[in-house]
Amino acid sequence: MEADEWNRRYEGAELVWTDQANRVLMTETETLGPGRALDVGCGEGRNAVWLASKGWTVTAVDFSDVGLAKARRLAEAQAVEVEWVLADLRAYQPALQAYDLVVLLYVHLPPEDRAVVHAAAASALRPGGTMVVLGHESSNLTHGYGGPQDPSLLFSPDDVVDDLPDLSIVKADCVERRVSTESGERVALDALVRAVRPSR
Repeated sequence: MEADEWNRRYEGAELVWTDQANRVLMTETETLGPGRALDVGCGEGRNAVWLASKGWTVTAVDFSDVGLAKARRLAEAQAVEVEWVLADLRAYQPALQAYDLVVLLYVHLPPEDRAVVHAAAASALRPGGTMVVLGHESSNLTHGYGGPQDPSLLFSPDDVVDDLPDLSIVKADCVERRVSTESGERVALDALVRAVRPSR
């Protein structure tokens, strides 16, 4: 989906997603001390706002100006500051080795674009810094619930690992996520990768 399509999706007054941070992100960062964080593909800002509330200095990037407007309102409502950046992730170049934490949650792109975005995101990581990638796993299309229905936009943990040759992989798993629906609880399958840039 391009920026105008996401703008249309975000145009209602209500949040498309909840205002609560992703639970996997909470778990994967709970032992990290706050520093500088980069949220790549932040959407309506819930994860960036949560990180800021935990003391992180956060830069959050998305190509939907409508999504970022809602993110700003969410940050104001929770009395936190975030640097919001309007940019197409496919062309965005973050500052090199400037961040202690880089997160990409549910950023789904064709493989060639995904590799470019992952490489740029990884380049922003300081030595000793952590990168967390989470998204709909390839097998979710046939064995899980929700997510993109285009298989070219899905990825496996190994796909992400291949995109991050300069990082040390801490975790690369397919994880289950419980989803409440009108017809009962369903299970979605996500790819989770946690990596670190080796210290000098």
